[in-house]
Amino acid sequence: MSDLPQPESSTETTPNGSGPNAKTGFQLNLEDALTPDPTNDDMYDVKDNKFAFSPGHLSKLLNPKSLDAFYALGGLAGLEKGLRTDRNTGLSTDESALDGVVAFEDVVPKGTPKYGTDGDTAPVPMADNPAPPRPAHRGQFADRERIFRDNRLPEKKAKSLLELAWITYNDKVLILLTVAAVVSLALGLYQTFGVSHEDGGAKIEWVEGVAIMVAIIIVVAVGTVNDWQMQRQFNTLNKKAGDRTVKVIRSGKSAEISIFNIMVGDVLHLDPGDVIPVDGVFIKGHGVKCDESSATGESDLLKKVAADEVFAALDEVAKGGKAAADIEKLDPFIISGSKVNEGTGTFLVTAVGVNSSYGRIMMSMHTDQDDTPLQRKLNVLADGIAKFGGGAALLLFIVLLIKFLAQLPSNHDTPDQKGQTFLRLFITSVTVVVVAVPEGLPLAVTLALAFATTRMMKDNNLVRVLKACETMGNATTVCSDKTGTLTQNKMTVVATTLGKSLSFGGTDAPLEEDSGKADNPVDINIPNVPVGEFVKDLSSTTKQLLVQSNAVNSTAFEGDADGEKTFIGSKTEVALLTLCRDHLGAGPIQEERANANVVQVIPFDSAVKYMATVVKLPNGGFRAYVKGASEILLANCTQLIGDPTADDLTTTAMTEEDRAVFSQTITSYAGQTLRTIGSSYRDFELWPPAELAGQQEIAAADFDKVHKDMTLVAIFGIKDPLRPTVIDAIKDCRRAGVTVRMVTGDNILTGRAIAKECGIYKPEEGGIAMEGPVFRRKSEEELKALVPKLQVLARSSPEDKRILVRTLKELGETVAVTGDGTNDAPALKMADIGFAMGIAGTEVAKEAASIILMDDNFASIVKGISWGRAVNDAVKKFLQFQLTVNITAVALTFVSAVASDKEESVLNAVQLLWINLIMDTFAALALATDPPSPSVLDRKPDKKTASLISTRMSKMIIGQAICQLVITLVLNFAGASLLGYDVTNANQEERLRTLVFNTFVWLQIFNELNNRRLDNRYNIFEGITRNWFFIIINIIMVGGQVLIIFVGGAAFKITPLNGKEWGLSVGLGAISLPWGVFIRTIPDSWVEALAAKIPLPNIWPFKKKTKPSAADIEKAPSSQSEEEAAKHKQRQLAGESSDSDAFEPHQPLRTLTSIRGKRATTHIRRGFREYMHDQKAKAKVKVKGGSKEDLNTTPRRGFPYFF
Repeated sequence: MSDLPQPESSTETTPNGSGPNAKTGFQLNLEDALTPDPTNDDMYDVKDNKFAFSPGHLSKLLNPKSLDAFYALGGLAGLEKGLRTDRNTGLSTDESALDGVVAFEDVVPKGTPKYGTDGDTAPVPMADNPAPPRPAHRGQFADRERIFRDNRLPEKKAKSLLELAWITYNDKVLILLTVAAVVSLALGLYQTFGVSHEDGGAKIEWVEGVAIMVAIIIVVAVGTVNDWQMQRQFNTLNKKAGDRTVKVIRSGKSAEISIFNIMVGDVLHLDPGDVIPVDGVFIKGHGVKCDESSATGESDLLKKVAADEVFAALDEVAKGGKAAADIEKLDPFIISGSKVNEGTGTFLVTAVGVNSSYGRIMMSMHTDQDDTPLQRKLNVLADGIAKFGGGAALLLFIVLLIKFLAQLPSNHDTPDQKGQTFLRLFITSVTVVVVAVPEGLPLAVTLALAFATTRMMKDNNLVRVLKACETMGNATTVCSDKTGTLTQNKMTVVATTLGKSLSFGGTDAPLEEDSGKADNPVDINIPNVPVGEFVKDLSSTTKQLLVQSNAVNSTAFEGDADGEKTFIGSKTEVALLTLCRDHLGAGPIQEERANANVVQVIPFDSAVKYMATVVKLPNGGFRAYVKGASEILLANCTQLIGDPTADDLTTTAMTEEDRAVFSQTITSYAGQTLRTIGSSYRDFELWPPAELAGQQEIAAADFDKVHKDMTLVAIFGIKDPLRPTVIDAIKDCRRAGVTVRMVTGDNILTGRAIAKECGIYKPEEGGIAMEGPVFRRKSEEELKALVPKLQVLARSSPEDKRILVRTLKELGETVAVTGDGTNDAPALKMADIGFAMGIAGTEVAKEAASIILMDDNFASIVKGISWGRAVNDAVKKFLQFQLTVNITAVALTFVSAVASDKEESVLNAVQLLWINLIMDTFAALALATDPPSPSVLDRKPDKKTASLISTRMSKMIIGQAICQLVITLVLNFAGASLLGYDVTNANQEERLRTLVFNTFVWLQIFNELNNRRLDNRYNIFEGITRNWFFIIINIIMVGGQVLIIFVGGAAFKITPLNGKEWGLSVGLGAISLPWGVFIRTIPDSWVEALAAKIPLPNIWPFKKKTKPSAADIEKAPSSQSEEEAAKHKQRQLAGESSDSDAFEPHQPLRTLTSIRGKRATTHIRRGFREYMHDQKAKAKVKVKGGSKEDLNTTPRRGFPYFF
């Protein structure tokens, strides 16, 4: 099977087919051939259509390839007539507006329903899928362009800076900050302009609110500029070198036109190397083979069959005749995005622009991405911090209010002064919220991402979606392509056996043991030397023989690709020609072919698996060069070349022992995942020989008569070698806990062997290799059991890849996917992180991806993982630091304000502003810029469900918060007695407050050093010299603090300290470092065990209702009968609520039931509204003359607990 379904057909009986094929085998199904797809119904909505078909009808040809639709549209003749064109002369250059109408019924087989199973009823576009407006066009091809559009895709509108800014601003943390900023600014402005100040007091209460707003603006600006820069880089990457041209036939003449001017109905030329820009149907040609791997995932070249030939075969079936054996493989379809590898011909265009298969995939990419795991966790954290800050502020306000009210009787202040006191305690409460809100958190995330993306560009990772790199850090699995990502996508001759006297390469141990191999393998005793030595020893005669057997007997040719001279054609032939050019001294291929007198070419035939070329020799004789499957050529050889170093070409007879050695060589090569190709020749006196006398055209089947008594020249081993860095990169992934899975279109043997070679496939660890057709037939349950062990998915289609990604995500994995083709786009879009190839990738793949690998190298993914983890670590380091400060500052503000006679915190608003600046902006800059260390890959990735704050982080946060609180509270409350300050003296009291403030700041500075590590290792200075940002920012922080203490007296309400006090402040701050060592020494398991035993009060009243467990349901009210209890349990397990158990509480209060007896269990009401509802219901029953039973069974509405 191919990677994607072959041309579709049905086995159902239809009115048009009732012969021997009606029950089994291939069968046309015209009833369903043109049924509109729900996603494409807008393509049928065409007003004033002067053609027989709408774009919707034509889309059925390739959605997927459908022989049924091809026949239903009348084949090439029907398309030609229905599209008002000519297969020979093309469109007329004089065409503008068309006269008359071509009817659908006039061009299709009789009885074909216009809209498939919908009959003649045209589909109506759904409200969410309206037909896009069609451009008004006058002039050449006016009607044609109006109906079928032009070959342009609407450009995805680039987001403006304002749009990007709005997207960046829509973040829960930033919105929370905005609320805090508005409240803080409003109160600050009131304090500044509405409250009297002491003489010389600075009017700067508004600064706090403005500072938060500045932080928001910085975050939004940095995020916006980064997103804009990424968008611009991507657009630059996609910008084409220029508008390319294609050859069309118009008015009977060939002409070159822009690809944007191609119309439906045009006849286009096909030439080797062409990338096809539109969809169509093959008219005629010679040996056209297309590489559709980028468009459909089909790895093999697909031979195109003339449309008339295909229609004739289908017509035979429709008339009841016998279907040809290979009828389902007949392929007249030309797909946009594919490439012509061989042959020439023409095709009729059936879809352009947004209606082509390429255009539809491109347009489907315009969807939004989900939030990343870190975003979701930060949103939850923002909610938690808001609740914590709000709860602390509310509690502080209540405590201060009670204290204020209790002191009112003895308070003889004026009403205005009492009002000021009340406002001051309210401001103190709001200060707690402001301190708790993490202004620097989004800044830390944005800075870390911006720094990482800039540095990742140097590592060949272009990040399109800024937050993708943090997601990459926690990727748990990578689904990688084989060709081009793990391998070099460059077929190379890596081994050759020349006769029985010389060879190079091919000495590796087989990766896949052949279960059918002989019990006693023959020893291969052919000398093996390096390739340089191999070439040096060959005589010029032998080299010429090898060059001619490969260069002359080949269909590949030289051409330009990306500005370099290269070979174009079959990858196998390209590899052999490269060997001749690079090692055997071959000249230009055209010259080699011109110098050889070629008299006959026998094309490659898959039935015999070889091709041949006959040349006339200078001595008048003839030589037939044969190249093909090595085992077939070996079977027809009786001789082999003699001494390859001799000037004269000699041959020797092939013994059975020789044959066994060559057979073992072929097996050995295959076991090393090499594709083996044999080369042989035979000399003839005359051509054609007697066996083929009188035949002008000789096919491979005819040549088979003389394909015997051949001389074996060589056996070549060809492979797509692994990239040099892949094996180490996959080892790094395994070390980092990232599972790599190979998804390939190759057969399972090759896929399994290459996966083993690079270290992906480990059957000894329970790894599974499976083929796509088997994989896609598994049920959901089977997939979920199978996928965790799946390591190789071979012969896979894009749908298989998508199913794999979906299943992995459902299992809670964070999935990265690589892809280069158009067909990979759905999987790239669905994955958490999509990696597109920058070199081999199509535009569609790049559009769908979040990161582009500029060098197409798997090793760059590992660098992406490292940077992603560095981003996550930066956020966690900052979070660990900031939450420590938050807890300490909130607790300190709370305790000192409650204990103060003036309801003021020991740290005033301006001091808190500086602390906020340290713990937010500066700390974000310092901790967010650490580059990844090699040890970052030594740990497993975090699961999506993992908490943002780990046990180890919690241990450090709580431990350091305790240390800081003890030091500051002791200084605040006992500092006067311990240090001899007289607090009755205003200057001495201010000096003590300054000491508390200075010590608190130095605790943060030293704790920032502490937070450079998240693990339990002690060396917090590791790699510090590699991060100059950290050093410079800490120098600024220390300098700023010294400056504030000496010159910030008026604004900060502090006084300069002496040397002893400075020493005390710095010394107490430095306690943070040895205390951090002590905390790291405490085992995490002890902390987890202790946390499990601490009963945490559930004080939050607005909890979401949870589905009851089976254990809870077992505790259903005992007053129920067994039958009622069973129903009760069943309903609760199903998550349902019947009328009766919505009325009764799930768990009656034990105290009330014991006091009030059984009455309480059956008549407890939840509220007045429900009581009134019951009374109304009973009254209605009485009015209708109901009985007591009716009263008792009156349905009751359920009400929530709170209303």
